Amino acid sequence: MSDSEDWGFALPAFKPDEALQRLRRDLRELGLTEREGRFERRGNAIARAAVDGQQLRVAVVKRPARSPEWNEKMLKDSGQLREFVALVKKSLAGWGSDVDE
Repeated sequence: MSDSEDWGFALPAFKPDEALQRLRRDLRELGLTEREGRFERRGNAIARAAVDGQQLRVAVVKRPARSPEWNEKMLKDSGQLREFVALVKKSLAGWGSDVDE
């Protein structure tokens, strides 16, 4: 049984445009600067996001670098969006001063 069947109501439709706006705000609150669809700290790309149909295509770098390797995901609901923001926050904390060099 899905969550919507358990409770007798359907989850609200995922709106990727609104989710992208929320993601932009959340990433700016983490201290990242948006530039051409990428989010950076001190010139190092950290994350990127774009609407792809009814989903949000996002990616986070494995490690900050001038030519980073990306871990890409497709987000289909608000829960996945929250998990992605938490992943970026955890990654930033783990990298520590590496991002600021």
